[in-house]
Amino acid sequence: MRNSKLMNIILISCFMIAVSFSIYFYIQSKAFQSKITDATSKEQVPTYHFALIGEEMDHDYWRLVGEGAKDMEEKYDVFIEYEGPRRSNPEEQLKLLDIAMKSKVDGIIVQALNDEFLPVINQAVDQGIPVITIDTDAPESKRSTYIGTDNYEAGKLAGKALLEDTGGEATVGIITGSFENAHHQLRVEGFRDVVEQEPGIDIVAVEESNITRVVAEEKTHNMLSDYPDITALYGTSALDGIGMVAAAESLGIEESLYMIAFDVLPANIALLEEGKVDVLIGQKPYEMGNRSVELMLDLMNNQEVQDVYHTNASVVRKEDIDD
Repeated sequence: MRNSKLMNIILISCFMIAVSFSIYFYIQSKAFQSKITDATSKEQVPTYHFALIGEEMDHDYWRLVGEGAKDMEEKYDVFIEYEGPRRSNPEEQLKLLDIAMKSKVDGIIVQALNDEFLPVINQAVDQGIPVITIDTDAPESKRSTYIGTDNYEAGKLAGKALLEDTGGEATVGIITGSFENAHHQLRVEGFRDVVEQEPGIDIVAVEESNITRVVAEEKTHNMLSDYPDITALYGTSALDGIGMVAAAESLGIEESLYMIAFDVLPANIALLEEGKVDVLIGQKPYEMGNRSVELMLDLMNNQEVQDVYHTNASVVRKEDIDD
């Protein structure tokens, strides 16, 4: 009997302890959930969600554009969704533009590489999503504004630098990133309009690099082999300069060539410091990304914006690097 009573007492005690622990953990759990709810309620979802669609994620230039835009998240109540192909691919960019439109983001910032972007841009605007073009414009579309380099004027800067440095006497080969992309077309056009006014300048070949270092090297090598009288090379993309130098070095003629390339990026600066490139045409990619977000916010607040905002382009020589 005594053993039975003792067992009952032990069982009741265990039950009470178990109940007490259950109540304690329930209270602690509710308190913890309450803290989470309070913290969540204090977190603010950004007022605006903008999509930035660049040309190439795996590229120093576009990394700077993206950094410029993303850094604005800390200053303004916005979320910047930065996307782009790993390598330059207009079709993939168009798909990303379509996805951004169907996702109903508040605004789209996009590089408009060719005429195929126009109907998609117009469709987004018709659905109430403002669009800003960056780096490459689509002036015939319904976009609100453009922010980026004046690529025609940048080409002219390159042409004037060549005339100044060569005394107006040169046989020129051009390596352009793309025959189809509007900004590369404008850089070639501006260059031609300057140098072809000089009787001592002869452009003997123009080749396309597809915005890759390997193809730029291959096309330059073939060009220099086919036209051994070339004395100057002009590249319209950041990777063209690297490919041009590699081709000239493989032929052992790098010291006899005058070279102009685009973009003040680490690899190109190194070539400039080493005297392997004579001139870089500098752009402002970080400023483009930064300013594009401010312009989109102006549109969100129904403020008037200009049709075009040009960021500065400049001629950079070795002595200018420290500046």
